[in-house]
Amino acid sequence: MPHWFSLVIDSFNIYIKLEDVHGAHNYHPLPVVLARGEGCYVWDVTGKRYLDFLSAYSAVNQGHCHPRIVAALIQQAQKLALTSRAFHNETLALFTKFITDFFGYDRVLPMNSGVEAGETACKLIRRWSISCNYSGRTLAACSASTDPDCFNNYGPFIPGFEIVPYNDVDSLKKLLESNPNIAGFYVEPIQGEAGVNVPDDIYLPAVRELCTKHNVLLCCDEIQTGLARTGRLLCCDHWGVRPDLVVLGKALSGGMYPVSAVLSSDEIMLTIKPGQHGSTYGGNPIACRVAMEALSVIKDEGLVERADRLGKVFRGKLEEGIGHMSWVKQIRGKGLLNAVVCDDTFRDKVKAWDVCLALRDAGLLAKQTHDNIIRFAPPLVIPEDSLRQACEIIIEVFKSFDAKVVGA
Repeated sequence: MPHWFSLVIDSFNIYIKLEDVHGAHNYHPLPVVLARGEGCYVWDVTGKRYLDFLSAYSAVNQGHCHPRIVAALIQQAQKLALTSRAFHNETLALFTKFITDFFGYDRVLPMNSGVEAGETACKLIRRWSISCNYSGRTLAACSASTDPDCFNNYGPFIPGFEIVPYNDVDSLKKLLESNPNIAGFYVEPIQGEAGVNVPDDIYLPAVRELCTKHNVLLCCDEIQTGLARTGRLLCCDHWGVRPDLVVLGKALSGGMYPVSAVLSSDEIMLTIKPGQHGSTYGGNPIACRVAMEALSVIKDEGLVERADRLGKVFRGKLEEGIGHMSWVKQIRGKGLLNAVVCDDTFRDKVKAWDVCLALRDAGLLAKQTHDNIIRFAPPLVIPEDSLRQACEIIIEVFKSFDAKVVGA
């Protein structure tokens, strides 16, 4: 083994061992230790550069350390960082006007993490009705999940959540017709964690029609799919659907700060009164300033149109380069949220985790989901030549695995 290679392994292992010994084991990261990021690239602790094709689960749509967003964060941090909601702050006032105009909704309720925003939406739906599938890991989110990793050993669950299969209009129709007490339907326009599942074109319009007919609120979880990621400002825009509530997070800060939000109408939002819901950090000045700049970058740099165009290039190159392989079941996605699905029948020969390790060695970072699916979601600022370079890396790595399958 070359001396330099040994040093690389030892350097990685120091950090991985520290985290393994002192941290909770609630994630299974790819064995790479990152130290720096810029645009569509990240560097590990040894200085090796990688193309980032995960973007922190689509939180870094605007690219790592976007200079405008960094500057906004620093400027606000030097001025006023936190007031709590016990007092008004000028930046929150400006943010509420900015974001509601940006998306065309009456009101916003700012929070911190995406799952907090999802929980907020559920509370709003229930408040409105009286008087979600993968959306996080709070108890309400676990109660609404069909992912065993999310709900196993977390019971008893919060009652009142009915699960219907994704992309199944008939199941939703039957549920709404059989139960007049359904208050809202919570859905990802494209399922992210489930493997970039793109619904039939009829699905969301039919869901919107059913919800309207049965006086049920439609809530779209755009935490991972929104903010230009799929080639539209909001993913539901692909189908001309306007939700009653929109949940935002991740790229709302360009990856610089925890920021999330729920957008809705006066009728729904004003059902919550003072003292009934809140967060010490929700709507803090840094978050509000960063979010305004992150949204401005999306608009000013044309990231919606860019994601749409480059996504077509990406899927086209992969279809041409690997679509014929017997173990590649499907290449799917919209914009720059894409996935390659590996055929389960070849699982003994090709594991998605091993493909991700090989991609890492070739200079590209991606992550598998559900054992046989590999997600590809680069920052939307990625230059086209870098995207094409990434396609070549992916194709060459897949060819190396294809040789094993064919030769087996």
